[in-house]
Amino acid sequence: MKLVRYGNKGAENPGLIDGAGALRDLSGHVADIDAMATSAAGLARLGRLDPSSLPAVAGKPRLGVPVAEVGKIVAIGLNYSDHAAEAGMQVPKEPVVFMKATSALSGPFDPVMLPKDSAKTDWEVELAVVIGTTARYVEEKDALRFVAGYTICNDVSERSYQLERGGTWDKGKSCDSFAPLGPWLVTGDEVPDPQRLGLWLEVNGTRMQRGSTANMIFGVAVLVAYVSRFMTLLPGDVLITGTPAGVGMGRKPPQYLKPGDVMRLGIDALGEQRQEVVAWRAG
Repeated sequence: MKLVRYGNKGAENPGLIDGAGALRDLSGHVADIDAMATSAAGLARLGRLDPSSLPAVAGKPRLGVPVAEVGKIVAIGLNYSDHAAEAGMQVPKEPVVFMKATSALSGPFDPVMLPKDSAKTDWEVELAVVIGTTARYVEEKDALRFVAGYTICNDVSERSYQLERGGTWDKGKSCDSFAPLGPWLVTGDEVPDPQRLGLWLEVNGTRMQRGSTANMIFGVAVLVAYVSRFMTLLPGDVLITGTPAGVGMGRKPPQYLKPGDVMRLGIDALGEQRQEVVAWRAG
């Protein structure tokens, strides 16, 4: 299934994309695409629905973050060796873990707003994993059972805040609009192997990133098991899994985002995103 949340920001409705690509309303069956809906039992109930019986949604409404009430965003850095090389950093022996604030979440087609005094805002296409079942000290062989599904995240990053201002990476990763998520949550049954997905990103029509999740240093099952040893992963939590080479910081000379730029990005079987970059504004 492809589960979505559509409508104005803060007032999204639950929906489903049917086999023909049409948006169907799910509000008669679930209150939201929340932890209850994305649990194993909740997904089983939704899977028994006949999409053609659901009301069709007219027009092309805005798509929001496909999962409601995200508790935390756990991010993995330097998880592709080619990206570690372009960043001038060693391939890690263990996953590099940091956090993105949930206030950075935005819809897959919402604008990305440069933070005030931004100098080096960059792009990163990433596979995002949505947790469906509480995960605590899970084994790698069992880890994918705790996954509700997958979506796309653009891990937008202000490099000067991340790398030149001391402390952790979080403040360069958590600005408003720096975590576009979506367009939909594709349930795990439709992604039998998350390590066989191509991913790409373009800026102003030029392909910047092209890679495959097959080249992750630490795969999804490893990451879920690893992170669950340091913190409990709860239903609705999002784990973003790193980016391949091709970020602006790694170009010669470096290239960063400016107002008016347009990013397009996608992952096999998970759809596409598009964001226009806008200048910082109050409010």
